[in-house]
Amino acid sequence: MAGVPVTASKSEVAYTYLRDRIARRDLGPGYRLVLRGVADELDMSVVPVREAIRRLEAEGLVTFERNVGASVAMIDERGYVEAMQALGVVEGAATGLSAPAISGADLDRAAEVNDRLRALLDHFDPHAFTALNRQFHSVLFESCPNALLLDMVHRGWAQLSGLRDSTFAFVPGRAHDSVAEHAHILDLIARRADPLEIEIAARDHRWATMQAFLDSRTPETP
Repeated sequence: MAGVPVTASKSEVAYTYLRDRIARRDLGPGYRLVLRGVADELDMSVVPVREAIRRLEAEGLVTFERNVGASVAMIDERGYVEAMQALGVVEGAATGLSAPAISGADLDRAAEVNDRLRALLDHFDPHAFTALNRQFHSVLFESCPNALLLDMVHRGWAQLSGLRDSTFAFVPGRAHDSVAEHAHILDLIARRADPLEIEIAARDHRWATMQAFLDSRTPETP
């Protein structure tokens, strides 16, 4: 299985399998996770699957209800805001630390993805935009030398995967601003700006998406 070390335990295999499917939205919010079904798909017993689900529950990706079982977590507004605030901090830091290691080829690749995002604006598709948005940011944070920080970023993206499309669907105008902010971040990295300046730009970019979502849910006063 891609992304899983050959020596990984069965529990780790099940955890990675489920986490990745949640992140890709193959398993959407509220989807019931049947232990035996997952175990059969992975050709293992239910014991490592149960361990994997407990780990996902601890990370907030899965909820467990007595007499019902495990389901992919639904993120409420407060949970979304808290997760976005946290992701802004860790992703901003990871992007700042990555900046010195980002090559010209990496910048070209990120710019090409941003061009594809820009091309979607006239015929907006929230799901396609979300997938490309993840690709763009991955180029900028995957070179982070701090493995713990990078893992926190991955977990944050996975936890929010169920609401990414909803954010841009509620505030499609935010997508236009997001593409422009991407270009600004790329310019900072290309100019070898202070990593702290890059970190703040990446953090504020994430928080602006959160704020746009909140503003869209606040009734206008007459």
